[in-house]
Amino acid sequence: MTTERERTATRLLRSSAEHSYDPVVEIDWEAPLAPDLYFVPPHRSSLYGTVLWESLTEEQRITLTRHEAASIAGLGIWFETILMQLLLRDYYRQDPTASHAQYALTEVADECRHSVMFGRMIDKLGTPVYRPDGVNEFLGKWIAATGTGPRMFAAILICEEILDTLQREAMAHEQVQPLVRMVSRIHVVEEARHVRYAREELARQVRAAGKGRLAFDKLVIGRAAYLCGRRLIHPAVYRSVGIDPEAGRKAAWTNPHFRETLRWSGERVVAYLEDLDLIKGPGAPLWRRSGLLTAPA
Repeated sequence: MTTERERTATRLLRSSAEHSYDPVVEIDWEAPLAPDLYFVPPHRSSLYGTVLWESLTEEQRITLTRHEAASIAGLGIWFETILMQLLLRDYYRQDPTASHAQYALTEVADECRHSVMFGRMIDKLGTPVYRPDGVNEFLGKWIAATGTGPRMFAAILICEEILDTLQREAMAHEQVQPLVRMVSRIHVVEEARHVRYAREELARQVRAAGKGRLAFDKLVIGRAAYLCGRRLIHPAVYRSVGIDPEAGRKAAWTNPHFRETLRWSGERVVAYLEDLDLIKGPGAPLWRRSGLLTAPA
């Protein structure tokens, strides 16, 4: 009997064959950047509306968003690299003739292209590579090596859905660079399949997990949410416009506009994880500190 899991995977494989892109070919990497366009919608900049924002020239504001876009892309690469390791480890135990196993490999191929695309975009922007460091780097290596079950898909889903929300707006925003809009468009189209796959796998694994397992997974998921909220914009980006990283971080974190951007970007995935009861419990304090909730967990 063909299961619903197999039927979903078969549809996703068909969609992948019909709607996949090669960013090396699809994007004009040689086109110059527009000097008067932003790299994220200006109202989504972490400092928008603050005294620091008002003190910046238009050129500096554009520069800041250039580095913020690189920070978001760097976090995306970091999470995608972890996801690829998780999917390959999981595939090792699966039936290679099954559609859901074949779709896992197809998603790895997608993520390889996405990481190359984000890497080329960062190179084109001429910024440093911003990525999680310190304890976050250690935790990334740990979950890549050990992640299974609900925490495997939930942790990745948080980052993927936040990026998807941000990019859906950016790809249609006239003040955003054509390069960023095209990168966003490709990622949005292909991530829609990944999100569908991850959501269904997560729900299935939650149903199969015991209470003790879920308690630990909720803690790991909360830590992933904390990382996404707190490191979406790396503090080092503020050096690009002469602002001390700590001063910039504090200004952003107390900025109601940026706090609303974080809540808005996390709305869909927060609602889904709440439906699965993955936010309350051991990870709740980390969720509250992540900035992604509209109300206390």
